[in-house]
Amino acid sequence: MREALREVEQDINEGADMVMVKPALAYLDVISKVRATFNYPVAAYNVSGEYSMVKAAAERGWLDEKRTVMEVLTSIKRAGADIIITYHAKQAAKWMRK
Repeated sequence: MREALREVEQDINEGADMVMVKPALAYLDVISKVRATFNYPVAAYNVSGEYSMVKAAAERGWLDEKRTVMEVLTSIKRAGADIIITYHAKQAAKWMRK
C-alpha cells in the first residue's frame, strides 16, 4: 500500500491529470486509500483477466452475468473510482438504460 501511495504521489508531482489503479478488483483497497489521500480523479482499470473470468463463468452457467458485472462495477465505484475503464462498458450501458 505504501509503495502504491508513493507512486501516486510521484505521478501527481510529475503533472498527472488523474491517477489509475489496475487491476481494479484486486486493488479495491488501494482505490479507496488513493481516493481518501489525494484530491485527484481516480481511474480504475477493470482489466481483461477480470472480464474474462466473469464471461467464462457466465458461459458455464456458474453465475448470472448481468448481476455479477453490475456488482463488480458497483464495488469499484464504491471503492472511490471516478472513472471505470472496463470491457463490460457497452453491455453494462445497455443494461443500465433498461
